[in-house]
Amino acid sequence: MAVAIEIPREYGYVVLVFVLYNFLNMWMGMQVGKARKKYKVPYPALYAVESENKDAKLFNCIQNSIEYMPVFFALLLLGGIQHPLFSAGFGLFYAVTRFFLFQGLRFWSS
Repeated sequence: MAVAIEIPREYGYVVLVFVLYNFLNMWMGMQVGKARKKYKVPYPALYAVESENKDAKLFNCIQNSIEYMPVFFALLLLGGIQHPLFSAGFGLFYAVTRFFLFQGLRFWSS
């Protein structure tokens, strides 16, 4: 028994938001790399330990901001099959708010 999934024509908007968020996420990843150098958090540690680094909270906020990407992508792509315009619209809203949140975190950490 085969299951057929019909992709609506408006799904292109979902793909566009997916691509835009990928660029945003790459940029945020580069900013995390810069913060890693600034706050002296060596690899492979994902987070700074507060007892070892006075700037741990600032770095951890910046690092934490890129961790929700896989959940966002799954919800965007799967939800877009049934509700492409709704998913793309709220996906774009989420991407814009994540950008401004990230900018705020970077501002307060500098």
